[in-house]
Amino acid sequence: MKHRIAPIRFEVERGRLRFFARTIGLTDPIYSDVDAAQRAGHRDLPVPPTFLSNSLELELPNPLGWLAEVGGDLTKTTHAGQTFIYHATAYGGDSLVLERRIADVYTKKNGALEFVVKQTDVKRGDQILAEVRCVIALRHPEVTA
Repeated sequence: MKHRIAPIRFEVERGRLRFFARTIGLTDPIYSDVDAAQRAGHRDLPVPPTFLSNSLELELPNPLGWLAEVGGDLTKTTHAGQTFIYHATAYGGDSLVLERRIADVYTKKNGALEFVVKQTDVKRGDQILAEVRCVIALRHPEVTA
């Protein structure tokens, strides 16, 4: 099953990067000071690795609307996993697009658990910076394993 989800466009703001870095305990000044980042060879504040996770989607008015679109019952969901593949660094000031799609759906325990795999390609222009895969588990208690 391949299902496209509306893309998300956003500007990477320095203040947001600083806040995120501080929140997750990154103390390296390259994440908070543009001069330190440039001295280290970056053109601006680099985006911390997990910044590109689903946290950006949580700011949407209906962050799991994509799951409801494909029939998922949001009251029976669990975050089951996430992976990142990085190809290039995103920076403060970048305009990024998150292109999202359902990449796979599979079941376990005779259908009592259904797993939905969402693939997000993070792009700057035509360049893919990262691939983020998120797995959501849907419980089907009416099905006996």
